[in-house]
Amino acid sequence: MLMVARLYATRYTRSIMISFLRRNNTIFILLTLFFMVAAVPVARADTATPTKAELEAELNQIEAQIAGLQGQLATTQSQKAKLAAEISSLQTQEAVLRLQIKKTNLVISDLNTKLDQTKQSIQQNVAKTKAFDKEITLLLDQMNKNDDSLFVSVFDNGGLTAAFQDFKDYATISSEIADLTAQTRAVKVQLDSQQTQLGQQQDDAQQLLSIKAIQQQSLVDKLSEQKVLLAQTKGKEATYESQISDSQKQAEEIRNRIYQLFEGNTTVTFGQAVSIAENVSQMTGVEAPFLLAILTQESNLGQNVGTCNRPGDPPSKSWRVVMKPDRDQQPFIQITQALGLNTDTTPVSCPMHNSDGSQLGWGGAMGPAQFIPSTWMGYISQISAYTGEVMPNPWDIRDAFLAAAIKLKADGANNTSTGEWDAAMRYFSGSLNTRYSFYGDNVLALTQKYKSDISTISS
Repeated sequence: MLMVARLYATRYTRSIMISFLRRNNTIFILLTLFFMVAAVPVARADTATPTKAELEAELNQIEAQIAGLQGQLATTQSQKAKLAAEISSLQTQEAVLRLQIKKTNLVISDLNTKLDQTKQSIQQNVAKTKAFDKEITLLLDQMNKNDDSLFVSVFDNGGLTAAFQDFKDYATISSEIADLTAQTRAVKVQLDSQQTQLGQQQDDAQQLLSIKAIQQQSLVDKLSEQKVLLAQTKGKEATYESQISDSQKQAEEIRNRIYQLFEGNTTVTFGQAVSIAENVSQMTGVEAPFLLAILTQESNLGQNVGTCNRPGDPPSKSWRVVMKPDRDQQPFIQITQALGLNTDTTPVSCPMHNSDGSQLGWGGAMGPAQFIPSTWMGYISQISAYTGEVMPNPWDIRDAFLAAAIKLKADGANNTSTGEWDAAMRYFSGSLNTRYSFYGDNVLALTQKYKSDISTISS
């Protein structure tokens, strides 16, 4: 019986040790969570954390103000074209944008608090795991000592009585190890869930920072538009009426807008961009003004294709740093090499950063349509079916328009406002999350603007 007990104990020890070694590997992985990036920048000036009710009340108040201003805007825009009405419209749009930026700041602030709470929970669970690890190590050491002395105790003065007591102690230790193992597994489940939650919160923060950047640029554009309008008219109604009545001059100015492209330091005029978009529209069925709006939102029709990985950029902006290693780096090498481009000096988008400068999420989007390399690889065959190219070029505005149209069509673009809003939202974030609704709203507003511009240059 003693030999059976010893054999059982030895097998149990071996099983526990194997489990422990596996668990050590898991713990090592979990400890890396401690070094996750810091929270997104706090957008509020005050240090007090608002309660959920206070935050919701403030957001509701802002949303009510935005709705009121948008109602005023609709009324103003329906009026006869007058200088005062145009300036009033621009000022109202400016006020709406300022409120939308304030709203985005509040949401980012709330998300910042949630990120901090998630990170604190992760750190607490990592600490628990380390404590369990230490306890299990001590118990395993004790078990090994008991294992060595179990057989010897038969020959001690205590005889079989001492041996059975040692075996009982051994079983107690085994039970404690089993309990700790169960607790460690439970903590690991919590950590996995918290890690997923943290990743989602960080993605949310990155998208919201992108939305804020778009809103701020829109505000700058509106302020610039007001300034130019007042400078051109000097506040005189007659001068304004004279300008808007000269449709031929307007058409020429719109048609000849210049967009500087990355590829070969070339340029494209708005008229040329319209021609490309209309050609792609004929191939895919996605309307040209909507395509122009998407590429304007993404890169200003190819002018802003990214500020990382350019010639002269520091190592911190290299594709090796800003791209997600297991997702985009190898596809980026394949794409640039196939196109004969220098992998180390071909520009891509930069990731967002926290207030402490730490990287938040990943960059690496390419060209006018801002596809990440792994996504571009998935569209190569569909683009090639139209163009016959072996490797379509994401930095070529023609291929970029086509790739965007194919994706937007798959995402629901059907030449209706609802379909295009949904497609724009999925293009931006892969979802219809209303937190990012400004992107879809702004794309539709740009679409209407481009319809007007195209009508002007076609008349």
